[in-house]
Amino acid sequence: MATAENGRDITLDDVTVTDESVVRRAVTAASIGNFTEWYDFGVYSYLTAIISKVFFADLSPGLATVATLGTFAVSFLVRPFGGLVFGPLGDRIGRTKVLATTVILMACGTTLLGLVPSYAAIGVAAPLLVLFARLVQGFSTGGEYAGAMTFIAEYAPDRRRGFLGSWLEFGTLTGYTFGALLVTLLTTVLGDSSMQSWGWRIPFLLALPIGLVGLYLRMRLEETPAFEQLVEKSEHHEGTSTRDEFRLIFTRHWRALLLVGGLVIAWNVTNYMLTSYMPTYLTTTLPRHGKHGTTTGASNVLQIVVLVLLMVVVTFLGRLSDRVGRRPILMTGSLALVVLGLPMVLLLQVGGIGPTFLGLMVMGLSLVCFSSTAPSTLPAMFPTEIRYGGLSIAFNIFVSAFGGTTAAVMGALILATGNLLWPGYYLIGAGVIGAVCVYFVRESARRPLAGSNPAVSTEEEARELVAQAQADR
Repeated sequence: MATAENGRDITLDDVTVTDESVVRRAVTAASIGNFTEWYDFGVYSYLTAIISKVFFADLSPGLATVATLGTFAVSFLVRPFGGLVFGPLGDRIGRTKVLATTVILMACGTTLLGLVPSYAAIGVAAPLLVLFARLVQGFSTGGEYAGAMTFIAEYAPDRRRGFLGSWLEFGTLTGYTFGALLVTLLTTVLGDSSMQSWGWRIPFLLALPIGLVGLYLRMRLEETPAFEQLVEKSEHHEGTSTRDEFRLIFTRHWRALLLVGGLVIAWNVTNYMLTSYMPTYLTTTLPRHGKHGTTTGASNVLQIVVLVLLMVVVTFLGRLSDRVGRRPILMTGSLALVVLGLPMVLLLQVGGIGPTFLGLMVMGLSLVCFSSTAPSTLPAMFPTEIRYGGLSIAFNIFVSAFGGTTAAVMGALILATGNLLWPGYYLIGAGVIGAVCVYFVRESARRPLAGSNPAVSTEEEARELVAQAQADR
Protein backbone atom coordinates (compact mmCIF):
# COMPACT_ATOMS: atom_id res chain seq x y z
CA MET A 1 0.00 0.00 0.00
CA ALA A 2 1.36 3.44 -0.91
CA THR A 3 2.17 5.59 2.09
CA ALA A 4 3.67 8.99 2.74
CA GLU A 5 7.23 9.27 3.99
CA ASN A 6 6.11 9.30 7.64
CA GLY A 7 4.12 6.07 7.23
CA ARG A 8 0.57 7.49 7.13
CA ASP A 9 -1.77 7.02 4.17
CA ILE A 10 -0.98 9.39 1.34
CA THR A 11 -3.02 12.37 0.22
CA LEU A 12 -2.68 14.46 -2.92
CA ASP A 13 -0.38 16.82 -1.02
CA ASP A 14 2.03 13.94 -0.45
CA VAL A 15 2.44 13.10 -4.15
CA THR A 16 5.01 14.96 -6.25
CA VAL A 17 3.75 15.82 -9.73
CA THR A 18 6.69 16.48 -12.03
CA ASP A 19 6.32 18.93 -14.89
CA GLU A 20 7.22 17.19 -18.15
CA SER A 21 9.09 20.17 -19.62
CA VAL A 22 11.13 20.61 -16.44
CA VAL A 23 12.00 16.90 -16.41
CA ARG A 24 13.21 17.10 -20.01
CA ARG A 25 15.42 20.09 -19.17
CA ALA A 26 16.75 18.30 -16.10
CA VAL A 27 17.66 15.20 -18.10
CA THR A 28 19.35 17.33 -20.77
CA ALA A 29 21.31 19.36 -18.21
CA ALA A 30 22.47 16.23 -16.39
CA SER A 31 23.40 14.41 -19.59
CA ILE A 32 25.54 17.26 -20.94
CA GLY A 33 27.99 16.80 -18.06
CA ASN A 34 28.25 13.12 -18.84
CA PHE A 35 28.72 14.02 -22.48
CA THR A 36 31.64 16.28 -21.51
CA GLU A 37 33.24 13.62 -19.32
CA TRP A 38 33.06 10.88 -21.92
CA TYR A 39 33.99 13.15 -24.78
CA ASP A 40 37.25 13.61 -22.90
CA PHE A 41 37.65 9.85 -22.41
CA GLY A 42 36.93 9.14 -26.07
CA VAL A 43 39.43 11.71 -27.27
CA TYR A 44 42.13 10.51 -24.86
CA SER A 45 41.57 6.84 -25.73
CA TYR A 46 41.73 7.41 -29.47
CA LEU A 47 44.78 9.66 -29.16
CA THR A 48 46.70 7.28 -26.89
CA ALA A 49 49.26 6.45 -29.57
CA ILE A 50 49.93 10.13 -30.32
CA ILE A 51 49.96 11.19 -26.67
CA SER A 52 52.54 8.51 -25.91
CA LYS A 53 54.80 9.91 -28.66
CA VAL A 54 54.28 13.58 -27.75
CA PHE A 55 54.71 13.34 -23.97
CA PHE A 56 56.63 10.09 -23.37
CA ALA A 57 59.12 10.22 -26.21
CA ASP A 58 62.04 9.04 -24.04
CA LEU A 59 60.43 5.64 -23.33
CA SER A 60 60.22 2.49 -25.45
CA PRO A 61 56.93 2.10 -27.39
CA GLY A 62 55.58 -0.51 -24.96
CA LEU A 63 56.42 1.50 -21.84
CA ALA A 64 55.19 4.72 -23.44
CA THR A 65 51.80 3.11 -24.04
CA VAL A 66 51.66 1.85 -20.45
CA ALA A 67 52.69 5.32 -19.18
CA THR A 68 49.96 6.98 -21.25
CA LEU A 69 47.33 4.55 -20.02
CA GLY A 70 48.71 4.91 -16.49
CA THR A 71 48.31 8.68 -16.66
CA PHE A 72 44.71 8.09 -17.67
CA ALA A 73 44.31 5.74 -14.70
CA VAL A 74 45.94 8.13 -12.22
CA SER A 75 43.11 10.60 -12.73
CA PHE A 76 40.84 7.98 -11.20
CA LEU A 77 42.87 7.90 -8.01
CA VAL A 78 41.60 11.37 -7.08
CA ARG A 79 37.98 10.66 -8.00
CA PRO A 80 37.18 9.36 -4.49
CA PHE A 81 38.49 12.64 -3.07
CA GLY A 82 36.21 14.53 -5.44
CA GLY A 83 33.35 12.34 -4.28
CA LEU A 84 34.20 12.97 -0.63
CA VAL A 85 34.13 16.73 -1.24
CA PHE A 86 31.33 17.23 -3.75
CA GLY A 87 28.95 14.47 -2.60
CA PRO A 88 28.27 15.67 0.97
CA LEU A 89 28.36 19.25 -0.32
CA GLY A 90 25.54 18.41 -2.73
CA ASP A 91 23.49 17.05 0.18
CA ARG A 92 23.97 20.32 2.08
CA ILE A 93 23.76 23.15 -0.44
CA GLY A 94 21.90 21.42 -3.26
CA ARG A 95 22.50 19.35 -6.35
CA THR A 96 22.36 22.17 -8.92
CA LYS A 97 25.16 24.35 -7.49
CA VAL A 98 27.58 21.45 -7.18
CA LEU A 99 26.83 20.08 -10.65
CA ALA A 100 27.41 23.53 -12.16
CA THR A 101 30.85 23.54 -10.55
CA THR A 102 31.85 20.05 -11.63
CA VAL A 103 30.94 20.48 -15.30
CA ILE A 104 33.09 23.59 -15.75
CA LEU A 105 36.00 22.04 -13.83
CA MET A 106 35.88 18.98 -16.07
CA ALA A 107 35.94 21.13 -19.18
CA CYS A 108 38.87 23.18 -17.86
CA GLY A 109 40.88 20.05 -17.08
CA THR A 110 40.35 18.68 -20.57
CA THR A 111 41.14 22.02 -22.21
CA LEU A 112 44.35 22.37 -20.19
CA LEU A 113 45.70 19.12 -21.65
CA GLY A 114 45.31 20.58 -25.12
CA LEU A 115 47.53 23.54 -24.14
CA VAL A 116 50.48 21.58 -22.67
CA PRO A 117 53.73 21.86 -24.70
CA SER A 118 55.36 18.64 -25.92
CA TYR A 119 58.17 16.70 -24.24
CA ALA A 120 60.51 17.95 -26.95
CA ALA A 121 59.73 21.54 -25.97
CA ILE A 122 59.85 21.49 -22.15
CA GLY A 123 61.12 18.05 -21.21
CA VAL A 124 59.81 16.23 -18.14
CA ALA A 125 57.55 19.16 -17.25
CA ALA A 126 55.28 18.11 -20.14
CA PRO A 127 54.10 14.75 -18.73
CA LEU A 128 53.84 16.35 -15.28
CA LEU A 129 51.47 18.98 -16.66
CA VAL A 130 49.48 16.27 -18.43
CA LEU A 131 49.22 14.49 -15.10
CA PHE A 132 48.00 17.70 -13.43
CA ALA A 133 45.33 18.17 -16.12
CA ARG A 134 44.15 14.60 -15.60
CA LEU A 135 44.00 15.13 -11.83
CA VAL A 136 41.80 18.22 -12.25
CA GLN A 137 39.54 16.29 -14.58
CA GLY A 138 39.42 13.31 -12.23
CA PHE A 139 38.70 15.38 -9.11
CA SER A 140 35.76 17.15 -10.74
CA THR A 141 34.43 13.91 -12.21
CA GLY A 142 34.31 12.55 -8.65
CA GLY A 143 31.32 14.79 -8.01
CA GLU A 144 29.83 14.68 -11.49
CA TYR A 145 28.42 11.29 -12.39
CA ALA A 146 26.89 10.35 -9.03
CA GLY A 147 25.39 13.85 -8.88
CA ALA A 148 23.92 13.49 -12.35
CA MET A 149 22.38 10.12 -11.42
CA THR A 150 20.94 11.66 -8.26
CA PHE A 151 19.64 14.67 -10.18
CA ILE A 152 17.72 12.66 -12.78
CA ALA A 153 16.47 10.07 -10.28
CA GLU A 154 15.01 12.78 -8.02
CA TYR A 155 13.29 14.56 -10.90
CA ALA A 156 11.91 11.43 -12.58
CA PRO A 157 8.42 10.01 -11.95
CA ASP A 158 8.58 6.61 -10.27
CA ARG A 159 7.15 4.76 -13.27
CA ARG A 160 9.63 6.32 -15.75
CA ARG A 161 12.84 6.48 -13.74
CA GLY A 162 14.50 3.69 -15.71
CA PHE A 163 13.77 5.29 -19.06
CA LEU A 164 14.81 8.78 -18.01
CA GLY A 165 17.92 7.53 -16.22
CA SER A 166 19.03 5.70 -19.35
CA TRP A 167 19.36 9.04 -21.13
CA LEU A 168 22.32 9.75 -18.87
CA GLU A 169 24.14 6.86 -20.52
CA PHE A 170 22.90 8.03 -23.89
CA GLY A 171 24.95 11.13 -23.09
CA THR A 172 27.90 8.89 -22.24
CA LEU A 173 27.73 7.05 -25.55
CA THR A 174 27.12 10.24 -27.50
CA GLY A 175 30.07 12.02 -25.89
CA TYR A 176 32.46 9.13 -26.42
CA THR A 177 31.26 8.59 -29.99
CA PHE A 178 31.57 12.27 -30.82
CA GLY A 179 35.10 12.36 -29.43
CA ALA A 180 36.10 9.22 -31.32
CA LEU A 181 34.45 10.43 -34.53
CA LEU A 182 36.15 13.82 -34.28
CA VAL A 183 39.59 12.24 -33.81
CA THR A 184 38.96 9.89 -36.74
CA LEU A 185 37.84 12.75 -38.96
CA LEU A 186 40.79 14.96 -38.03
CA THR A 187 43.23 12.10 -38.62
CA THR A 188 41.75 11.49 -42.06
CA VAL A 189 41.79 15.16 -43.06
CA LEU A 190 45.09 16.26 -41.51
CA GLY A 191 47.17 13.10 -41.87
CA ASP A 192 49.44 11.48 -39.29
CA SER A 193 52.18 14.12 -39.44
CA SER A 194 49.98 17.17 -38.85
CA MET A 195 47.87 15.28 -36.35
CA GLN A 196 50.92 14.44 -34.24
CA SER A 197 52.34 17.94 -34.63
CA TRP A 198 49.32 20.06 -33.66
CA GLY A 199 46.03 18.52 -34.76
CA TRP A 200 45.64 16.37 -31.65
CA ARG A 201 45.14 19.53 -29.58
CA ILE A 202 41.90 20.55 -31.34
CA PRO A 203 39.56 17.97 -29.70
CA PHE A 204 40.83 18.84 -26.21
CA LEU A 205 40.39 22.57 -26.76
CA LEU A 206 36.78 22.09 -27.87
CA ALA A 207 35.90 20.86 -24.37
CA LEU A 208 35.69 24.41 -23.01
CA PRO A 209 32.72 25.61 -25.12
CA ILE A 210 30.97 22.29 -24.45
CA GLY A 211 31.44 22.83 -20.71
CA LEU A 212 30.10 26.38 -20.93
CA VAL A 213 26.92 25.07 -22.57
CA GLY A 214 26.55 22.57 -19.72
CA LEU A 215 27.09 25.30 -17.13
CA TYR A 216 24.38 27.47 -18.73
CA LEU A 217 21.85 24.62 -18.82
CA ARG A 218 22.46 23.62 -15.20
CA MET A 219 22.33 27.14 -13.79
CA ARG A 220 18.83 27.58 -15.25
CA LEU A 221 17.37 24.65 -13.30
CA GLU A 222 15.75 24.67 -9.87
CA GLU A 223 16.58 22.12 -7.19
CA THR A 224 15.12 18.63 -7.39
CA PRO A 225 11.72 18.03 -5.72
CA ALA A 226 13.31 15.56 -3.29
CA PHE A 227 15.90 18.10 -2.12
CA GLU A 228 13.26 20.81 -1.81
CA GLN A 229 11.29 18.47 0.48
CA LEU A 230 14.37 18.28 2.70
CA VAL A 231 14.61 22.07 2.78
CA GLU A 232 10.94 22.37 3.72
CA LYS A 233 11.51 20.22 6.81
CA SER A 234 13.72 22.92 8.26
CA GLU A 235 13.52 26.64 7.65
CA HIS A 236 17.32 26.82 7.80
CA HIS A 237 18.30 23.56 6.13
CA GLU A 238 22.04 22.93 6.37
CA GLY A 239 21.91 19.18 5.83
CA THR A 240 23.77 16.49 7.70
CA SER A 241 27.31 17.50 8.64
CA THR A 242 30.06 15.85 6.59
CA ARG A 243 31.27 13.92 9.62
CA ASP A 244 27.79 12.63 10.46
CA GLU A 245 27.12 11.80 6.82
CA PHE A 246 30.29 9.70 6.63
CA ARG A 247 29.24 7.92 9.82
CA LEU A 248 25.81 7.14 8.39
CA ILE A 249 27.20 5.91 5.10
CA PHE A 250 29.89 3.63 6.54
CA THR A 251 27.95 2.28 9.53
CA ARG A 252 24.22 2.31 8.85
CA HIS A 253 24.36 2.01 5.03
CA TRP A 254 27.46 -0.15 4.57
CA ARG A 255 25.44 -2.87 2.85
CA ALA A 256 24.22 -0.45 0.18
CA LEU A 257 27.78 0.84 -0.15
CA LEU A 258 29.08 -2.66 -0.95
CA LEU A 259 26.23 -3.55 -3.31
CA VAL A 260 26.68 -0.31 -5.25
CA GLY A 261 30.41 -1.03 -5.38
CA GLY A 262 29.91 -4.52 -6.79
CA LEU A 263 27.54 -3.30 -9.50
CA VAL A 264 29.96 -0.50 -10.33
CA ILE A 265 32.77 -3.04 -10.77
CA ALA A 266 30.77 -5.18 -13.22
CA TRP A 267 29.50 -2.11 -15.10
CA ASN A 268 32.70 -0.11 -15.32
CA VAL A 269 35.21 -2.89 -15.93
CA THR A 270 33.14 -3.69 -19.02
CA ASN A 271 32.77 -0.02 -19.85
CA TYR A 272 36.45 0.85 -19.72
CA MET A 273 37.50 -2.42 -21.30
CA LEU A 274 35.44 -1.53 -24.36
CA THR A 275 36.01 2.20 -24.54
CA SER A 276 39.50 2.73 -23.10
CA TYR A 277 41.46 -0.45 -23.70
CA MET A 278 40.07 -2.05 -26.84
CA PRO A 279 41.44 0.64 -29.23
CA THR A 280 44.94 -0.08 -27.89
CA TYR A 281 44.38 -3.85 -27.73
CA LEU A 282 43.27 -4.05 -31.37
CA THR A 283 45.76 -1.69 -32.96
CA THR A 284 48.90 -2.10 -30.82
CA THR A 285 48.80 -5.08 -28.43
CA LEU A 286 47.62 -7.79 -30.84
CA PRO A 287 50.02 -6.90 -33.69
CA ARG A 288 52.91 -6.67 -31.21
CA HIS A 289 52.20 -10.29 -30.20
CA GLY A 290 51.96 -11.64 -33.72
CA LYS A 291 48.17 -11.43 -34.15
CA HIS A 292 46.32 -9.75 -36.99
CA GLY A 293 44.73 -6.95 -35.04
CA THR A 294 43.21 -4.09 -37.01
CA THR A 295 44.36 -0.81 -38.42
CA THR A 296 43.70 2.35 -36.45
CA GLY A 297 41.12 3.51 -38.99
CA ALA A 298 39.24 0.19 -38.99
CA SER A 299 39.30 -0.01 -35.19
CA ASN A 300 37.92 3.51 -34.90
CA VAL A 301 35.12 2.87 -37.37
CA LEU A 302 34.13 -0.45 -35.76
CA GLN A 303 33.99 1.07 -32.29
CA ILE A 304 31.95 4.00 -33.51
CA VAL A 305 29.46 1.66 -35.20
CA VAL A 306 29.14 -0.41 -32.01
CA LEU A 307 28.61 2.68 -29.86
CA VAL A 308 25.98 4.08 -32.24
CA LEU A 309 24.09 0.78 -32.05
CA LEU A 310 24.28 0.90 -28.25
CA MET A 311 22.87 4.44 -28.36
CA VAL A 312 19.83 3.02 -30.13
CA VAL A 313 19.41 0.20 -27.61
CA VAL A 314 20.11 1.92 -24.28
CA THR A 315 16.88 3.90 -23.86
CA PHE A 316 14.73 0.96 -24.99
CA LEU A 317 16.30 -1.20 -22.27
CA GLY A 318 15.78 1.63 -19.78
CA ARG A 319 12.09 1.72 -20.66
CA LEU A 320 11.94 -2.10 -20.45
CA SER A 321 13.38 -1.96 -16.92
CA ASP A 322 10.39 0.16 -15.88
CA ARG A 323 8.13 -2.76 -16.88
CA VAL A 324 10.06 -5.93 -16.02
CA GLY A 325 12.33 -4.52 -13.29
CA ARG A 326 16.01 -3.59 -13.04
CA ARG A 327 17.27 -6.89 -11.62
CA PRO A 328 16.51 -9.15 -14.63
CA ILE A 329 18.40 -6.85 -17.01
CA LEU A 330 21.35 -6.41 -14.65
CA MET A 331 21.55 -10.17 -14.13
CA THR A 332 21.51 -10.74 -17.89
CA GLY A 333 24.53 -8.46 -18.28
CA SER A 334 26.40 -10.15 -15.44
CA LEU A 335 25.83 -13.67 -16.75
CA ALA A 336 26.75 -12.59 -20.28
CA LEU A 337 30.18 -11.51 -18.98
CA VAL A 338 30.70 -14.84 -17.23
CA VAL A 339 29.67 -16.99 -20.19
CA LEU A 340 30.93 -14.85 -23.08
CA GLY A 341 33.97 -13.09 -21.57
CA LEU A 342 36.52 -15.42 -23.19
CA PRO A 343 34.66 -16.00 -26.49
CA MET A 344 34.42 -12.26 -27.20
CA VAL A 345 38.19 -11.83 -26.65
CA LEU A 346 38.99 -14.88 -28.81
CA LEU A 347 36.92 -13.34 -31.61
CA LEU A 348 39.02 -10.18 -31.41
CA GLN A 349 42.19 -12.27 -31.74
CA VAL A 350 40.92 -13.88 -34.95
CA GLY A 351 41.19 -10.53 -36.67
CA GLY A 352 39.28 -9.28 -39.68
CA ILE A 353 36.30 -6.95 -39.80
CA GLY A 354 33.59 -9.55 -39.10
CA PRO A 355 35.04 -11.33 -36.03
CA THR A 356 36.32 -8.06 -34.56
CA PHE A 357 32.94 -6.37 -34.92
CA LEU A 358 31.18 -9.38 -33.42
CA GLY A 359 33.53 -9.47 -30.43
CA LEU A 360 33.09 -5.75 -29.78
CA MET A 361 29.33 -5.99 -30.24
CA VAL A 362 28.96 -8.82 -27.71
CA MET A 363 30.99 -6.79 -25.23
CA GLY A 364 28.86 -3.73 -25.96
CA LEU A 365 25.57 -5.57 -25.48
CA SER A 366 26.80 -6.88 -22.14
CA LEU A 367 27.70 -3.32 -21.19
CA VAL A 368 24.37 -1.80 -22.19
CA CYS A 369 22.52 -4.08 -19.74
CA PHE A 370 24.27 -2.13 -16.98
CA SER A 371 24.28 1.27 -18.67
CA SER A 372 20.53 1.25 -19.24
CA THR A 373 19.51 0.33 -15.69
CA ALA A 374 22.27 1.24 -13.21
CA PRO A 375 21.57 5.03 -13.32
CA SER A 376 18.07 4.34 -11.95
CA THR A 377 19.10 1.45 -9.68
CA LEU A 378 21.98 2.96 -7.73
CA PRO A 379 20.37 6.23 -6.49
CA ALA A 380 17.45 4.24 -5.07
CA MET A 381 19.81 2.49 -2.64
CA PHE A 382 20.40 5.59 -0.46
CA PRO A 383 17.90 7.91 1.30
CA THR A 384 17.53 11.50 0.14
CA GLU A 385 19.53 13.17 2.92
CA ILE A 386 22.72 11.23 2.06
CA ARG A 387 21.98 10.15 -1.51
CA TYR A 388 24.49 12.39 -3.31
CA GLY A 389 27.23 11.73 -0.75
CA GLY A 390 26.63 7.99 -0.40
CA LEU A 391 26.45 7.45 -4.12
CA SER A 392 29.50 9.62 -4.82
CA ILE A 393 31.66 7.83 -2.28
CA ALA A 394 30.58 4.31 -3.26
CA PHE A 395 30.68 4.94 -6.99
CA ASN A 396 34.05 6.66 -7.08
CA ILE A 397 35.91 4.34 -4.72
CA PHE A 398 35.05 1.31 -6.80
CA VAL A 399 35.23 2.88 -10.25
CA SER A 400 38.66 4.25 -9.37
CA ALA A 401 40.00 0.98 -8.00
CA PHE A 402 38.60 -1.32 -10.67
CA GLY A 403 37.08 0.58 -13.61
CA GLY A 404 39.44 3.40 -14.49
CA THR A 405 42.51 1.22 -13.93
CA THR A 406 41.28 -1.46 -16.36
CA ALA A 407 43.30 -0.28 -19.35
CA ALA A 408 46.52 0.18 -17.37
CA VAL A 409 46.12 -3.17 -15.58
CA MET A 410 45.45 -4.99 -18.85
CA GLY A 411 48.45 -3.36 -20.50
CA ALA A 412 50.73 -4.24 -17.58
CA LEU A 413 49.47 -7.85 -17.24
CA ILE A 414 49.84 -8.61 -20.93
CA LEU A 415 53.24 -6.94 -21.04
CA ALA A 416 54.41 -9.02 -18.05
CA THR A 417 52.90 -12.39 -19.03
CA GLY A 418 52.37 -12.28 -22.77
CA ASN A 419 48.88 -13.79 -22.22
CA LEU A 420 46.38 -12.09 -24.53
CA LEU A 421 43.37 -13.61 -22.73
CA TRP A 422 43.61 -11.39 -19.68
CA PRO A 423 40.72 -9.14 -20.85
CA GLY A 424 38.45 -12.21 -20.92
CA TYR A 425 39.48 -13.34 -17.44
CA TYR A 426 38.92 -9.83 -16.11
CA LEU A 427 35.44 -9.64 -17.61
CA ILE A 428 34.49 -13.03 -16.14
CA GLY A 429 35.55 -11.90 -12.67
CA ALA A 430 33.54 -8.69 -13.04
CA GLY A 431 30.50 -10.69 -14.13
CA VAL A 432 30.66 -12.98 -11.11
CA ILE A 433 30.80 -9.99 -8.75
CA GLY A 434 27.89 -8.35 -10.57
CA ALA A 435 25.71 -11.45 -10.42
CA VAL A 436 26.24 -11.86 -6.67
CA CYS A 437 25.32 -8.22 -6.03
CA VAL A 438 22.23 -8.31 -8.25
CA TYR A 439 20.99 -11.29 -6.24
CA PHE A 440 20.99 -9.20 -3.05
CA VAL A 441 19.75 -5.90 -4.53
CA ARG A 442 16.14 -4.92 -3.78
CA GLU A 443 13.97 -4.26 -6.84
CA SER A 444 13.33 -0.51 -7.16
CA ALA A 445 11.32 -0.23 -10.38
CA ARG A 446 8.05 1.73 -10.06
CA ARG A 447 8.73 2.50 -6.38
CA PRO A 448 9.42 5.86 -4.68
CA LEU A 449 13.00 6.68 -3.82
CA ALA A 450 14.00 6.01 -0.22
CA GLY A 451 13.09 9.02 1.91
CA SER A 452 10.94 10.60 -0.82
CA ASN A 453 7.23 10.79 -1.48
CA PRO A 454 5.73 9.08 -4.55
CA ALA A 455 6.38 10.95 -7.83
CA VAL A 456 4.07 10.88 -10.86
CA SER A 457 3.77 12.64 -14.21
CA THR A 458 0.23 14.03 -14.04
CA GLU A 459 -2.47 15.12 -11.59
CA GLU A 460 -4.61 12.25 -12.84
CA GLU A 461 -1.91 9.73 -11.89
CA ALA A 462 -1.69 11.34 -8.46
CA ARG A 463 -5.45 10.95 -7.90
CA GLU A 464 -5.30 7.34 -9.08
CA LEU A 465 -2.46 6.63 -6.67
CA VAL A 466 -4.31 8.11 -3.71
CA ALA A 467 -7.51 6.29 -4.66
CA GLN A 468 -5.63 2.99 -4.91
CA ALA A 469 -4.04 3.58 -1.50
CA GLN A 470 -7.43 4.25 0.05
CA ALA A 471 -8.90 1.13 -1.60
CA ASP A 472 -6.04 -1.02 -0.27
CA ARG A 473 -6.46 0.33 3.26
